[in-house]
Parts: sequence; C-alpha cells; structure tokens
Amino acid sequence: MRVVSIPPPAGPQFEGGAQPPHFPHQGPPGPGPYFPYGPYGPRPPAAVNGVAIAALVFGVLCFLPAVGLVLGVIALLQIKRRGERGKGMAVAGVTLSSLGLVLWTVALVTGGAAAFWEGFQEGARSDSVLSLRKGDCFTSPGGLEGWTVKAHKVPCADEHDGEVFALVSVPGSDFPGDDSLVELSEDRCYERRSAYVMDGWSLPEEIAVYYFAPSEQSWGFGDRSVACVLGQEDGTRFSGSLRSDATTLDAHQLAYLEAAEVLNAALDEVPASDSFDDDVSDDREWAGQVEEAVTEQVRLLRAHTWPERAREPVDELVADLVEARVAWGRAAGTADPDAYWLREEEAWEATDPSLSITVREALGLATSPPAYDEEVEREPEAGEMEV
Repeated sequence: MRVVSIPPPAGPQFEGGAQPPHFPHQGPPGPGPYFPYGPYGPRPPAAVNGVAIAALVFGVLCFLPAVGLVLGVIALLQIKRRGERGKGMAVAGVTLSSLGLVLWTVALVTGGAAAFWEGFQEGARSDSVLSLRKGDCFTSPGGLEGWTVKAHKVPCADEHDGEVFALVSVPGSDFPGDDSLVELSEDRCYERRSAYVMDGWSLPEEIAVYYFAPSEQSWGFGDRSVACVLGQEDGTRFSGSLRSDATTLDAHQLAYLEAAEVLNAALDEVPASDSFDDDVSDDREWAGQVEEAVTEQVRLLRAHTWPERAREPVDELVADLVEARVAWGRAAGTADPDAYWLREEEAWEATDPSLSITVREALGLATSPPAYDEEVEREPEAGEMEV
C-alpha cells in the first residue's frame, strides 16, 4: 500500500486555534512578525533530476549528441512522474543534442567530420614520426634503428638522422600484422625511391632505405601510412637534402633523367639466375624489352631541345645508344644458349654507364657512377645501372 503525505494548507497553522507564542522581549502580541509553530514546518524544495543535468552537459558539449537526446527524454519522463525539478535543463539538453545530431549528420555527409578528425590527429602527432611528410628532414633521439617514436623536424641543411622520401598508404581497416607491413614497406619504399632521387648517381653509397610502419597501438589512433626514409647506414647524421626531382631539377636535367629512367626500368627487370643455363627464353624476351627501352630513350633525347653546351655530348650519347640497341637486338634474336650469353655480354659492354658522363657534366648532374655500376656483370645489381 502506497502512503502519500498530504501537505498542510498554506499559511501559518496553530493547533486548536491557539494564539502565536508571545515572547516578552519582542513586545506585546499583535500583528508583528511570527513563525509557524506546531507539527508542520516549511515544505522542502523538490530535488533536481540528475539525469536532466547529464542531458544538459552532453547537449552543451555536443560530444555524443545521441546520448544527450536520450538522457533528456528520460529526464522529462522522470520529472513528470516524480515531481522533481530540472525540466528546463532537460528541455535544453534535448534541444542542444538534437541540434548537435543534425550537425554531426551534415558533417559526415560533407566530410567535415573527417577533416575534424584529421585535425585532431595532426595535433596528436606533433613531434612524433606520425607528423612527418614527404620532404621532411628530422632528428630522433633513438636514431633510425629500433623503436622510434619522437621525430623533431629540422631544416634539411642542418644535420639530421633521416629524410622522408615517400608516404605509403596501408589498405584495409583492420591491422594487417607486422609481417604484412614489413613486406609492404620494403616493396613500396624501394619502388618510390627513384621518384624522389631521380639522379641515382647523386645518392651517396652509404645512404640506405629505412621505413616507419604503424604499430598496432598507433593503428588504433588512425595511423595508416608507412614513412619511407633515407638515412646513413652507420647511424650517423648528415646534412643537405638528397632530393632530386621536379622540385629541385631544371627542365634539361629533368628531361635527361626521365629518358634515362626508361632504360633503367628495363634493365632492372633482368631475370634472376644464379648461373648460366640452357633455357634462355626469359633472357631473350628481356633483351628484347631492353632493345625497345633503348629505342624509346633515343627518341626522348632527340625530341628535347638541349642547351648549346649539351648538344654535342647528347648527340654522341645517342650514337652510342644506337649501337647498344643493335647489340640488345642481336641478343634477343639468338636462340643458342652459348651464343646468347656472348651476345648479352656484348650488349652490356655497349651499355657502358661512362658514356653518359660528358652529358651529365654539361647538364650539371653528378658524374661519378655508383659503385654497383663500375663493373658491368650479369648481376641483379647491374639492373640499376644508368646511361
């Protein structure tokens, strides 16, 4: 059985119609001030609904508008049933949360939420490897070996531990695992190095490729990219940018390196083989591809208008490349294994990287071939040679 208290009627009440108590020091009884007396006192104010307060807080913050909206509705129902205070706060919470829900919906549709989250990440990434972008040079307390978290960006002219040459996006929404990230990082970073350092001759021999891949923890914070980095093999710092691309090269240097890259890409596809064998079908096909690449390089060199200082060296290089094209064509057309290996050796000799030194000197490019280009042998490294 529910017991309901009945509040007393309004106004001062005195049991049995008695007069208000008289206190001599306050003067005679009369219409002066007096206080309620008897079994009833002043009625206490109703409690404020706690859910209404929470609804208002969520509504003001707009952090979880759906939660604020639900709390506001619950608060209104409780206030009506319990006779509690806080209706104004509940209504305000419902209104603000509804507005916030609309704004969040618009943001999701227009991409505003993604921009907001990206801004949040940028703030969280400050002074970490997550803040690095292509072309950034940085120092790191831990160097480039082991687990590196801190990365302080510095001008590339200053001494630094590494230089970022590419950012590789990691596909998928689930963390792919360390093994998959290692495989992806090694493949993609090496693929992108030549786009950042187009002049392979300018890259010091002691420079190696490193990468910073997301950890399972950073993945949870939205880290979805691998930072590909150039750094010293011995861990020492260096100064100066290693970049040689359209942002640092003039039009003539760029034209020459783009033409040279056509042949470099073909040479880089040399079939892997530990020894000379009797099946040269793959090798002959590859030799034909190299012949086509030389043809395209010659076309590109002839199509460009070179400065006067480089015209004669370019013409001489083109004549040498025409001879190399013939040599690669002979190799591609030779079916006998023993004869093929002789033809391929002749083709490599005709594709001597030193033939391009005079052109490079005229164009202001590096003139010292990389160490792996000094000896022309049928090795995978020879695929990186440039002419």
